[in-house]
Amino acid sequence: MKNKLPIILALVAALAAAAAGIYTARQQAATAPSAAPATATQAQHAALNTLLGLELADTSGTRQPLAQWKGKILVLNFWATWCPPCRKEIPAFSAMSGKYRDKGVQFVGISIDTPTNVRDFQREHRVGYPLLIAEPSVVQLTESLGNAAQGLPFTVIVDKTGVISRVKVGMLSEDDLDTTLGRLTRP
Repeated sequence: MKNKLPIILALVAALAAAAAGIYTARQQAATAPSAAPATATQAQHAALNTLLGLELADTSGTRQPLAQWKGKILVLNFWATWCPPCRKEIPAFSAMSGKYRDKGVQFVGISIDTPTNVRDFQREHRVGYPLLIAEPSVVQLTESLGNAAQGLPFTVIVDKTGVISRVKVGMLSEDDLDTTLGRLTRP
């Protein structure tokens, strides 16, 4: 067994290095500048309409139609409890949710995780907006919405008329989010 320990340690180190490499490559792809125009493409619009036509379970298991928030400025944030950048940006999203709630802005967290993990996270962090659980088919929609890297976090901001105003793969800073929402909520 003593002779196998160095081999096992080397294998674990190799797997950790591979995982780190994959994570780094995805993060670099996710933060690369997009060549897509600021306006939504037809594929993005179709994917958004499909998404807004869905009902996703909240943390209590109740199905919530995303269409209930049509006509509002929507901040749709795809995230997971196991994603460190996702966890890091949620406090800023909660703060912005409170700041813009009375200005017609609705935040919705769409989690790529288990209901138990999301429920536990919500209890621990007191997220100030609805957290919904996505089925695998919903994750596939993010590619058409502008998330070719399938990275997390991924945020889609939709204006009051239902047009995609902004997509962001990777963390969205509080200042950047505040600027975007300030622009969209101006009379």
